[in-house]
Amino acid sequence: MPWDFQSVSAVIFLVFLSLFLYKNRGKLQTHGKFPFFYFCMWKTKFGIRFMEHFSAKFRKPLVILGYIGIFVGFFGMIFLAFSLVQNLIDLFAKPEAPAGVGLVLPIEAKGVIFVPFFYWIISIFILALVHEFAHGVVSRAHNIKIKSSGFAFLGLIIPIIPAAFVEPDEKILRKRPHKQQLSVFAAGPFANVILAFLVLGLMYPLVNALIVFEGVKISGFTDGGEKFPAELSGMKAGELVQEIDSIKIETAKDFIKSMKDKKPGYSLSLKTNASSYSIILAENPNDKDKGYLGVSVSQHTKYKEGLEGSFFLPAALWLIGLLNWLFILNLGIGLFNLIPIGPIDGGRMMQLVLHRFFDKKRADRLWSHISLIFLLIVIAIVVKACAG
Repeated sequence: MPWDFQSVSAVIFLVFLSLFLYKNRGKLQTHGKFPFFYFCMWKTKFGIRFMEHFSAKFRKPLVILGYIGIFVGFFGMIFLAFSLVQNLIDLFAKPEAPAGVGLVLPIEAKGVIFVPFFYWIISIFILALVHEFAHGVVSRAHNIKIKSSGFAFLGLIIPIIPAAFVEPDEKILRKRPHKQQLSVFAAGPFANVILAFLVLGLMYPLVNALIVFEGVKISGFTDGGEKFPAELSGMKAGELVQEIDSIKIETAKDFIKSMKDKKPGYSLSLKTNASSYSIILAENPNDKDKGYLGVSVSQHTKYKEGLEGSFFLPAALWLIGLLNWLFILNLGIGLFNLIPIGPIDGGRMMQLVLHRFFDKKRADRLWSHISLIFLLIVIAIVVKACAG
């Protein structure tokens, strides 16, 4: 791990957080064996009064959004269930396939999704705050009492994954109709997904204000023991694709769209910043019905005139980086919470559905089996990613 400012900050933060938890261990509600694999909760009344006020002011729209969240939640659960199973199959059938799940940490390690420390701590804080606030206000919109709120940590010696929580009164919650309970459980992931796309909507105008898209760069050619059409035409790595069939290419999206419906044997006219080429497409090795150039490409950009060297540019680029991670983590972790595993939101939603169709004892037994299966799938994917 390179010992830069971000890495040092991450280590200092984890050391101080570990010392804080150890010193206050008597005030924490801990599951597992501290300091070995454990989950601890620091209960407070933080934000409860604001949730009360917010839910009273916007009760009707919150109830409606909560019910919409149920449909989004189950759609996400089904999508994730199939994706996880497919990813596990791919990892063992094609070892080079990317893992669909990984630990998100400010530490560079095999199998870890590395996020620079300051992006990580800000993103996790905002993500957890929005997630738990949503649970809280939807609970209060249905007149379900909130007993406590606070912070939580999953740890192994040191706290690895920070989180937050809002604790509705379970006795009241369990007596409510299933659709109210489902809306409370779905509210957190749904809020994270909404925030992800709001952030994306903010990021694109900022990127467009800074950057000019100048074409798609040929970063390399397919290495498969034979040469493919682009390389055979004399094209060189580093050239910028500017036109395909007289259609201007500015972004990677333009490039993909222009190639989407092309068939093997198609005569393609391609213009770069260096030359023009007439290329007969080959068969795609992975899909014989699709035409194939045999190149890898990357987006080529430059900063708008007058921005290079300005004070504004580094600040704007840092903000774009933060927005990018806010989008990725809110979408990824928000959806992860919909996996039907035990006590997380998706697990509790699945348990309620099973209660609807089976008697409680049989439903809970089936629920525990489903939870275990998906927990093992997630662990297998993470272990496989870490092992390489």
